[in-house]
Amino acid sequence: MPYDFEHKAHPFEPVFDKNSKLLILGSFPSVRSMEEGFYYGHARNRFWPVMAAVLGSPIPRTVRDKKDMLLRHGIALWDSAAQCVIKGSADASMREIVPNDVGRLISQSGIRHIFANGKTAGDIYNKYILPKTGIPARVLPSTSPANAAFTAERLIEHWRVVGELCKH
Repeated sequence: MPYDFEHKAHPFEPVFDKNSKLLILGSFPSVRSMEEGFYYGHARNRFWPVMAAVLGSPIPRTVRDKKDMLLRHGIALWDSAAQCVIKGSADASMREIVPNDVGRLISQSGIRHIFANGKTAGDIYNKYILPKTGIPARVLPSTSPANAAFTAERLIEHWRVVGELCKH
């Protein structure tokens, strides 16, 4: 199905609490995630299986289980962009980006480490948000199905740092 450029606002609240010690930022929800009503809703996105693997947890199936798994391990989840003009789900098409207020999350939690799920999330963070937070983000390979160069095993290898930080 062809898509036209559309102005979109981020539809989800961040997942975090006062005990969150690290933040994972995506870029902006995909069309499928918006239809599903939660982060990484595309069945082929490997975020939830990768997170389960690095945290030693079963793969969560429900939104409640996904939130619980993250919060139990001190992980916050959000996206770099609060709104943008985008064509379908294509990160490369994002323009007129308005960043999310990551500083608010940091001030309401114990977040000291930030990870970007893919290059676009990292680029948005570095351009708009890093100057306000002062916390560098580590860019990890995208879990998107569009990142076919990375097998699930390779993603787990790179994302293992998240699981290691959660143990401390």
